Amino acid sequence: MSVSSSVEGSALDCPIGSYPDADQLVREAVRWHFGPDTGSRFWLDRLPKLGFDPIEEIRTFADLAKFPNVVNDLRDIRVEDLIPQGLRSADVYGVYESGGTTGAPKRVLCTHEWMDRWLAFSEQQFRKRGQEPGGNWLGIMPSGPHIFGAALKEQAHRGGGLLFTIDMDPRWVKKRIAGGDLEGAGAYAAHLIEQATYLLETQDIAVMVTTPALLERMAADPHLADLINRKVHYIQWGGMHMDADTRHLFRTEVFPGITLQGGYGSTMVCGGSMERIGLRDDEPCIFDPLGPFIAFNVVDPQTRQPVPYGERGQVVMNLVSKGMFLPNNPERDTALRFEAQPGMPGDAVADVEPLKSFDETTVIEGVY
Repeated sequence: MSVSSSVEGSALDCPIGSYPDADQLVREAVRWHFGPDTGSRFWLDRLPKLGFDPIEEIRTFADLAKFPNVVNDLRDIRVEDLIPQGLRSADVYGVYESGGTTGAPKRVLCTHEWMDRWLAFSEQQFRKRGQEPGGNWLGIMPSGPHIFGAALKEQAHRGGGLLFTIDMDPRWVKKRIAGGDLEGAGAYAAHLIEQATYLLETQDIAVMVTTPALLERMAADPHLADLINRKVHYIQWGGMHMDADTRHLFRTEVFPGITLQGGYGSTMVCGGSMERIGLRDDEPCIFDPLGPFIAFNVVDPQTRQPVPYGERGQVVMNLVSKGMFLPNNPERDTALRFEAQPGMPGDAVADVEPLKSFDETTVIEGVY
C-alpha cells in the first residue's frame, strides 16, 4: 500500500484504490463536514460546543485527538441528520447498526463511494495473497442491520459469485450469555453450525467468512472439516480474537490447503483492517486498516497517550471519509501497538481482546 501524491482539493475524491496524504485528507474532511453548505446537521449542530474551530485548528491527523467522542449520540440521532448537505440521499448505500454490545445499537450510514473504496481494499488483499475473490461465498456472520453482511453480498456479486448466509442474531446469544444461560448459548451456536452444514453439503462454496469460535466448532466435526477442505479455498475470520497457536493449528493441520486471513473492524468506521501479509505463524496477528481513511491509535486508557510499541492499550478508531466523519472514538477493545504501514497515520494493532467493561456495561463477545 503506497501513498499517492494528490493536488489540493482531491483527497476526499481520490480515485478508488488510491491512498492520499493523511494530513491533506483531514484538512479537506473538516472543510467538508463543517462547511455550512456541505456539512451534516449532526456536525453543524455540535460545532458551537466544540470549543475550537475545526477548519482553522485541525491541520494534521494527530489533531483529531482534539475532538470529543460523539458515537453515543448515534444511538438516537435521526439518520437523515448524518447525511452531509453536499450529498444526496441517493448517494447513501445503506444504514447500518452496531452489535449492541455496550447498549442500544448505534447507527451509521455508508455511501456508494465508501462501499466501493472498502471493497477495493479487500480485493487488493485477496490478490496480494494470490487469490481472486471469485466463486460463491458463505457468510457465517451477522447480516441484517450489520454492514459486514452487506459488504459480503456486494463482494461476492462483484466477483461473479453468490452469497449464501445463515440466520444469525448476535444480540440474542449475548443476552443468553449475560443471563448465565451458557447451555442456551451453546445450543444457539449448534443451530448456526447446522445451518452452515446444510449449505456446505449442497452448494459450491469457495470463500467462507466466520468467527474463530464457530470455526473451532466446525473444525472439531470431522464431516464438516472434510467438506471445508474439499470445497473452500479461502477462509476469512473476524469478530473475535484468535491466538497464534490456534492460527498455526488451522493453517498447518486442520485446513492446510486453505488460505486463512483475519480481519478486524467496527461498525463505527464502516469497515476496518486486514491481517498483514507475510507474518510467520508464531508472530502476533497484526492488522493494518484502510489508511488513511481509517486509522487506529493504541493508548493508555487513563492518560490517552500512546503506549510503547509492543505493549497493550485501548484501541481508538478514526474514520475520515466524505460520507462519515467519526474521529477519536475509544473502542471496547484493547490491542498490542505496532507500527503502521509506511506513510500511514496511527498504529497497526495485534492480539485484539475486549475490555471487561466499557461505558459501565459488561462486554460480551458472544459468537462474533
